[in-house]
Amino acid sequence: IYAEVIGGGMSSDAYHMTAPHPEGIGVERVMQNCLRDANIKSEEVDAINTHGTSTPLGDVAELKAITNVFGEHAKDININSTKSMTGHLLGAAGAIEAIASILAMQHGVVPPTINHTAVDPSIDPSLNLTLNKAQKREVNIAMSNTFGFGGHNACVLFKKINQ
Repeated sequence: IYAEVIGGGMSSDAYHMTAPHPEGIGVERVMQNCLRDANIKSEEVDAINTHGTSTPLGDVAELKAITNVFGEHAKDININSTKSMTGHLLGAAGAIEAIASILAMQHGVVPPTINHTAVDPSIDPSLNLTLNKAQKREVNIAMSNTFGFGGHNACVLFKKINQ
């Protein structure tokens, strides 16, 4: 056993058939629901595997939502997108990203967001986006975000099992 599922959240923003709300309202809500379900504080999260499809609107909305939910602690979180390495695996994306999050906890290495050359100027430059190189760090609690067309959003929290 590598990890325990400690929380999950769902939301629907129904803003647009193929685009999230620009301010990430549904994304913010799903992460809050997940934290509430897990009964943990946002400051306990060490890493977030974002939905991160490399779309300007979607990625910016998700990072705005992360900043709103996690506040100052957002700067201490490793934020990454494994889709930069795997591509979008459609229905399998959430499962593969959950596995990547669990393995990051197990091995103490957060995988990078690769092939990244420029950060949108509206994004806080102090966020650790784990750009282009894996980072070693202890990860005890990891969040994984998955979103879909039509505004349906899912989020899961994992806690490392110390054996």
